[in-house]
Amino acid sequence: MHERALTTAIGIASLALSLGMTGTASADKLQDVLSRGTLIVGTGSTNPPWHFRDENGELVGFDIEMAKIIAEGLFGDATKIEFVNQASDARIPNIVTDKVDISCQFVTITAARAQQVAFTIPYYREGVSLMMVAGGRYADYEALKAAGSDVTVSVLQNVFAEDMVHAALPEATVDQFESVDLMYQALNSGRADAAATDSSSLRYYMTQNEGRYVDSGYSWNPQSYGCIVKQGEANWLNFVNVALRESMTGTTFPVYKAAFEKWFGETPSEPAIGFPAELR
Repeated sequence: MHERALTTAIGIASLALSLGMTGTASADKLQDVLSRGTLIVGTGSTNPPWHFRDENGELVGFDIEMAKIIAEGLFGDATKIEFVNQASDARIPNIVTDKVDISCQFVTITAARAQQVAFTIPYYREGVSLMMVAGGRYADYEALKAAGSDVTVSVLQNVFAEDMVHAALPEATVDQFESVDLMYQALNSGRADAAATDSSSLRYYMTQNEGRYVDSGYSWNPQSYGCIVKQGEANWLNFVNVALRESMTGTTFPVYKAAFEKWFGETPSEPAIGFPAELR
């Protein structure tokens, strides 16, 4: 091979390696974030107990705690975060366009969404529960079910609302409302015997209003929440997964435990010593 041809071949090979054979310059998101010194997190500000502003205007909630766990793992400082307030429909676009490093905004993990973004491991398992007012006509789920069509359930309006409620209470009357506030007002006024709401919301309202509300004792329609990152950022995804996993099962469990107790009023089970049960 002539010297010029050899030089050209070496140059092409070097360029291919630097581009990762993708046609674009390779980047390491983890190193980018570490070099910047702050974590840019997309989240919301209007959905307690997940992400909302408290009486001092501070952004708080369980999603915010998850972001702080990640920042602590990165910098040893949970405050090194820049939050980007975004609507739910901006969660995926802001990841794809690199506006944020990660979105922690109660994103339900689905196969369809996994075609657009990469999900972290789940940090919460959501569901639907029946919230009732303490001292109401019915004591629990079995009583609601036995009452058949005499029971009225309030629910947020959507095309799946009636089928969702009837999956738990086949004969119940379903009353749909345009907002969560109106749904709860129907329960508080006695217009509804129970409200079909997110299990996390039920836990939060019971924590914030001690003695006011009770859980029927039945939950259904499970779905997993995870944070999302851009596809192809393997090192970054691995780091975030380690940070979240160890907060739920390992060294930083006390931080996750404190957040869970604060926002949901329950204490998660302590990680078992010995064989990692989560791998079973």
